[in-house]
Amino acid sequence: MSNKRVLLVLGGGIAAYKCLELIRRLKEHGIAVRCVPTAAARALVSPLALAAVSGEKVYDSLFSLTDEAEMGHIRLSREADLVVVAPATADLLAKMANGLADDLASTLLLATDKPVLVAPAMNPRMWAHPATRRNLERLAADGIAILGPAVGDTACGEVGAGRMVEPHELLAAILARLEPSSRPLEGVRALVTSGPTHEPIDPVRFIANRSSGRQGHAIAEALARAGATVTLVSGPVAIPDPPGVRTVKVETAREMAAACEAALPVDVAVCAAAVADWRPAEVPAAKIKKETGAAPPVLRLVENPDILAGLARHPTQRPRLVVGFAAETGALEAEARTKRAKKDCDWILANDVSRGAVFGADRNRILFLSGEGPAEPWPELSKEEVAARLVERIAAALGRGPS
Repeated sequence: MSNKRVLLVLGGGIAAYKCLELIRRLKEHGIAVRCVPTAAARALVSPLALAAVSGEKVYDSLFSLTDEAEMGHIRLSREADLVVVAPATADLLAKMANGLADDLASTLLLATDKPVLVAPAMNPRMWAHPATRRNLERLAADGIAILGPAVGDTACGEVGAGRMVEPHELLAAILARLEPSSRPLEGVRALVTSGPTHEPIDPVRFIANRSSGRQGHAIAEALARAGATVTLVSGPVAIPDPPGVRTVKVETAREMAAACEAALPVDVAVCAAAVADWRPAEVPAAKIKKETGAAPPVLRLVENPDILAGLARHPTQRPRLVVGFAAETGALEAEARTKRAKKDCDWILANDVSRGAVFGADRNRILFLSGEGPAEPWPELSKEEVAARLVERIAAALGRGPS
């Protein structure tokens, strides 16, 4: 997307600070960003910070002799591929709906001939006000895309609808609009598992692992961005749900297996979760107490359901493509080949977790195996890049992209 440009109009909401992260992530995708903060936004985020992060001049005056000598508001509004308003305050939405143009931001919004995406942010009562509802109906009728707001705590201390969506959600919406042809998986149904499972020992303790869910969540988001209808079955994680994805939250391996069965039929299943292999056979209703001088309790373990193998061997609803992950600590290729054969899955993405941080880290190094051909080592990539590369392979395997 190195030839794409976004014009970012910042309204005067406290959520304007989130736009610094949004700009950084857009630039990671090669997208140029020009910023137009309103006077209220400049009181919350400095033009210097916006210029430093974007690497572009910040435009904030309708009466700049230099810019307006070249009809700057017209040029700004026409040179972008997409205009994004974030945070879109009640005031900015009202101006847009009624065609007002009393500053640079509102003037270029009236002058643009490009698609416009708004991310509202305001007090919940302002969001629910009849005037705001009327303005939103008018904007939707005018073809303005509206993303959010989210429900939760707002800066004013009230709880309800009014939070601006998070930068990663806005990023996904922007990418989808800049590259509408990059949705090769439109109509494809996908299932992704992610994160760890927690197997209770008693009401306080559990068996788990170090999985953060970042890789699985990135895959779910990449599949959704490519147009797939995605169900994400997630164990307990501390990261946000990816945008555009139906997320089913579970705790144990048995709950995850049941959720996967309920999600069928699907075309693709990607099992990225680190599912506990065993669980305690009995779970007492009360906390197990440590007795001074007594021997530690003995845990009798039983095997959990094998979700990957269960999907790959499903008697009636096997997905067309079943993908597994293998976290190993040695003999990576041999162990991955053994796992692929034992599970009857189509592909395995293996990584060596003994070489440093993988669980919870930003980056991953994959060994890709499909069939009996040679293993394909991928370079070290961010987990988002691993997800994007995997989605490209999935599209090709389904006849939806270049082979």
